[in-house]
Amino acid sequence: MENVTEESLFILRGLTDNAELQIILFFLFLVIYLFTLTGNLGLIAVVIGDSQLHNPMYYFLSVLSFIDACFSTIITPKMLIDFISQKKVISFLGCAIQMFLAVSWGTTECFLLAAMAYDRYVAIYNPLLYAVSMSPRVYMSLIIASYIGGILHASIHTGATSSLSFCRSNEIRHFFCDIPPLLAISCSDTKVNELLLFVFVSSIEVFTILIIIISYSFILFAILKMHSPEGRQKVFSTCGSHLTGVSIYYGTIFFMYMRPSSSYALEHDMIVSTFYAIVIPMLNPIIYSLRNKDVKDAMRRLLGKKL
Repeated sequence: MENVTEESLFILRGLTDNAELQIILFFLFLVIYLFTLTGNLGLIAVVIGDSQLHNPMYYFLSVLSFIDACFSTIITPKMLIDFISQKKVISFLGCAIQMFLAVSWGTTECFLLAAMAYDRYVAIYNPLLYAVSMSPRVYMSLIIASYIGGILHASIHTGATSSLSFCRSNEIRHFFCDIPPLLAISCSDTKVNELLLFVFVSSIEVFTILIIIISYSFILFAILKMHSPEGRQKVFSTCGSHLTGVSIYYGTIFFMYMRPSSSYALEHDMIVSTFYAIVIPMLNPIIYSLRNKDVKDAMRRLLGKKL
């Protein structure tokens, strides 16, 4: 069979072949995408526009919102176009770029969630030294390191996947170019790619989860020493939203990437991918704003000024 790589063209099968269902899904995901952009960009605007939110915790939150908006943008618009198109095609270069950006943003979010946990530990365990321990130099270094880690991780997998031959089929059983579905249609030996995927994803997950667990262990000790119910309530509301976001995101990443491509199942994996690539970016602004009194107060002040 002719090598598909030479044709520089892939076909994305998408979520369904049912024409009526595709129209319904088009409007559903369009609403989700618009809500995602509105929620994340709105949260960034609130953090920038309210001086009381000008501290590292909310800078991290605004960066997370930016990542979620970008993550959703590299996947959802293409999927919406495919819902109403006869030819659901993507070039080899376009596929590589989409995969690189998806892995890069996804990995950056993992590192950023760990940095946010460390920030909460510094703020709660030793609040008197917070301004010194989390200076602009420190939190900017953490943000930049998160981006660099994401780019390096994406470069490794994009390079390794681009070197494969795709001669079995040019149909990707997915709605975007992700690593597992691409490995599943390759006629090359993908053992090295699977090993790279397992080693790097597991290392990143273990490293970042350890940071989160250690940070929250110290936070728990600090909470037990608190005598003020109001102080405990504020800590629980702040940390509870972060732990909710971490649990949802890491669970889906773990299920999706830390297994061999031979166990790739179209229906289940597309549901999981839809959740972490489209639904989670929509949920994060809700998780981090509705349970945060400071953000809600800032929204009221901002809306009051506009009115």
